[in-house]
Amino acid sequence: MGAILVTPETTRRVTVLGCTGSVGSNTVELLAAYPDRFRTEVLVAGRNVGKLAEQARLLRPALAVISDPAGYADLKDALTGTGIAVAAGPAAVVEAASRPEADWVMAAIVGAAGLAPTLAAVQRGATVALANKEVLVCAGELVMAEVRRCGATLLPVDSEHSAIFQVFDEARRDRISRLILTASGGPFRTWTREAMQGVTPAQACAHPNWSMGAKISVDSASMMNKGLELIEAHHLFAMPEDRINVLVHPQSVIHSLVEYVDGSVLAQLGTPDMRTPIAVALAWPDRVATPGDRLDLVKAANLTFESPDPVRFPALGLARLALQSGGAAPTILNAANEVAVAAFLAGTLGFLDIPRVVEKCLTTLAHGPLGTLADVEAADAEARCHAIAEIAVLSRAN
Repeated sequence: MGAILVTPETTRRVTVLGCTGSVGSNTVELLAAYPDRFRTEVLVAGRNVGKLAEQARLLRPALAVISDPAGYADLKDALTGTGIAVAAGPAAVVEAASRPEADWVMAAIVGAAGLAPTLAAVQRGATVALANKEVLVCAGELVMAEVRRCGATLLPVDSEHSAIFQVFDEARRDRISRLILTASGGPFRTWTREAMQGVTPAQACAHPNWSMGAKISVDSASMMNKGLELIEAHHLFAMPEDRINVLVHPQSVIHSLVEYVDGSVLAQLGTPDMRTPIAVALAWPDRVATPGDRLDLVKAANLTFESPDPVRFPALGLARLALQSGGAAPTILNAANEVAVAAFLAGTLGFLDIPRVVEKCLTTLAHGPLGTLADVEAADAEARCHAIAEIAVLSRAN
């Protein structure tokens, strides 16, 4: 790969897209711990002006960007006298990702909104740490083609894909028989479908092992997150859908596995702490220490495994269907899911209705090919409109 080698004697220049979210905040923590190893060039946030200003004063980037234009004046006031430049709006976010000063970009903007800035970083040949799985779900073929064309490096940050990356023998990929993504099963792993009828947003966001944002927590509860990760793994590792398996592992100690043709299965293990995969990408190909707890297998004691239940958690099957269908289908899947999850969090849609909305959009809308970013955006917009209409129908029925 063409990334700049980072050692204790060199400095990596960093841009963080989505710095105030869960992954972004953990990245900022690690950057602050190693001021001699990492120089922050740009911090980008969505709406949280206060937290962005706090992070900017800590890391002293050249530029701080707030995606919501309404936050510009407050951000400028908060950073007056610091010498940090300020910008706002979606175009400024893309421009920030395009700035050549940073050789490493954390792509942690949640959802399809992260696609354009991530693509901008890829197209200038940067090393991109990908924490936004929706980028590859929405436009996997397009993004991976640009990675190859522009000589960019894509490093996975999702714990499951980071685990695979760490034990994936790229030089002998023809000797790999399958990938095994592990899933915690979420907060409703043992619940009946009847019990899940009345699930609240607070219950869905109470993940048993990981501390995450609301959207990804709901996706984990429905197992849609694992479906999105399956599609992401397909693109990251060029692995056919039928050679990517999912295994429920409630303890979240084994983060994923790679099986080789000789029967060897290599796994990456660790405590459930996102700072570990972030640090892997941040220092790659070197390693840096993290402040998290170390894995104690004696204390962990029993590790258990089970197959995912396709009846109680149909989202995983929908993701496989979308990947098999190709074209716009994964884009439709992601857009419909984002709209449905937002409606659930707002209290206007039931938890079990999330996959119903996604399935309706998948089976109704055309799955044509996506050759450009404009094609992706059009398919995304159409799916969102259709999902909103379907939610309205379900609301009237209830």
